[in-house]
Amino acid sequence: MKKLTYLLITALTLNSCYLFRENGIEVEIENNSAAPIYDVKFTTSEKLNSVDFAAISTNERVSDFLRMSENKIDGSYVLEFTRENGEKEISKAGYYTNGGSLDSRVVFKIEKDTVFASTSQY
Repeated sequence: MKKLTYLLITALTLNSCYLFRENGIEVEIENNSAAPIYDVKFTTSEKLNSVDFAAISTNERVSDFLRMSENKIDGSYVLEFTRENGEKEISKAGYYTNGGSLDSRVVFKIEKDTVFASTSQY
């Protein structure tokens, strides 16, 4: 009985990080292009909250956490930015449901002429 109690307490402790984590997703943006990017905005398709960066230099990597406490429906993550030549880009990635993130992290890698995105859980 003591072993069962110990296992139950251990399982609850390990799962508490997941159960009580704040609703949202960590975003990492890596600029691998040959020029800086500007007016960088990461948000959800509901556009209720955003993470903003004025500029990301060449070979720079930035990260932040997007809080999604107000999100209520299904949607995707959206990255918007402007390239040095003034061209605006919009890239969508991942999926959330009922306002809750299914993943812990989304990574955007900005290249010369494309954007790669991947999602993961810790």
